[in-house]
Amino acid sequence: MVEQSDRAPLLDWEEGGFGFGGGGTAAVPGLPNGEAAAPPDEPGAEARSPVAGGLTERRLAGWEEKDQIVAVFVVTFDTRSGNTVEWCLPQDVNLEGVEFKSMASGSHRIASDFIYFRKGGFFGLACFANMPVESALERGARMKSVGILTPSYTLLYRYMHFLENQVRHQLKCPGQYSPLEAFYEDKKAILPPTGNGLVTACPPSTKGVPHNRCCMNPEMKITHPAGCMSQFIHFFGEQIMVLWKFALLRKRILIFSPPPIGVVCYRVYCCCCLANVSLPGVGVSVPELRPFFYINVADISALETEVSYVACTTEKIFEEKKDLYDVYVDNQNVKSHRDSLQPLLRLNSADREKYRKLSEQRQMLLYSHEVDGDCTSSEEDLFILFFMEQNNRIFQTLSEVAGSADPTLTAEHVRAMGLDPQGDRTFLVDLLELYGIDAMLVIDNPCCH
Repeated sequence: MVEQSDRAPLLDWEEGGFGFGGGGTAAVPGLPNGEAAAPPDEPGAEARSPVAGGLTERRLAGWEEKDQIVAVFVVTFDTRSGNTVEWCLPQDVNLEGVEFKSMASGSHRIASDFIYFRKGGFFGLACFANMPVESALERGARMKSVGILTPSYTLLYRYMHFLENQVRHQLKCPGQYSPLEAFYEDKKAILPPTGNGLVTACPPSTKGVPHNRCCMNPEMKITHPAGCMSQFIHFFGEQIMVLWKFALLRKRILIFSPPPIGVVCYRVYCCCCLANVSLPGVGVSVPELRPFFYINVADISALETEVSYVACTTEKIFEEKKDLYDVYVDNQNVKSHRDSLQPLLRLNSADREKYRKLSEQRQMLLYSHEVDGDCTSSEEDLFILFFMEQNNRIFQTLSEVAGSADPTLTAEHVRAMGLDPQGDRTFLVDLLELYGIDAMLVIDNPCCH
């Protein structure tokens, strides 16, 4: 498990760097089926240039990095009035509820944290810090969060170090906002006329991921949201296969953890990535699996209307709100109160075989790094590609069977998809129904005999 002390190295937020170099294109979260944004000199680049909700590396797509920050704010804990927004720019921005999103419930027990969250059509990142003070008025502790809102979460990590520095500055010198004012003026967003931007799903593809990403600083691989997949797999082990099925079925997944919540926000991101499919047209009729990141009781009304999401919380009361979720993850324990989902909680032989193959591929990759110095791919690329290829194989087979003269799924078809004909029967039935695939499953269910 990732320790809370793991932090990003000194990030120069004026530069769009971190070793992203070389040719190729970068996958853009806002584009379908992992379509890559065209570099500035490629035909059609201007027409496909990402807007709110589809950001990519500015050097690859010509996007101005400064046109991203929608708001910057400081939240403080007041002993009389609780969490309050102390300062913000622009002054007329709607930040209702952000005081609770950017300071997780239970944070008074920890020294520092970082929190990803969603606010309407925007995503936010806030850095929290708690400093002891000799003040009876503040009851011995000063707690603040400094955060930002942007149209997409994919580049929020760039500002982590700046926000960490600023929250420490605010604790030591309350009320000195000039660095934040300068930051906002330099980075403030120029949004489309609709104003709210778009909520993006997880990056649907690794096509065009720059090859030298695996050579990033090891700390960056922990604190960069696109570099946390290996820690995610280590944490959940074989249970990753259970989460994978729930993600493909677009279930409402809620992850509980006590503070710190930062690394748990990355588990939300990784959970979404398990459902990546790059086949054209697959999943267009199903709900988008959207990351909510950190939520609290103030988000209950918003969650009531969501049919598919992944979120995390520090508030145990959510476990009792069973109408809000399908799957509840407490530490490494994945469970569901829904009878229809109980078969999906049990690992079968095919699940264990897939996990064995994943572990084997990872060992081979690490060996190539160590012995050959081959840095053409990273663990993150490996993990994301592993699940994408698995998903593609399933939907490719289902599509071929549905389009054949005899649209009947046999045990051989199921095994060819890397699934267990008996253990994955419920999963397959649900998958066919959700994705509207016109094929018939004829495998005998031993429970019926």
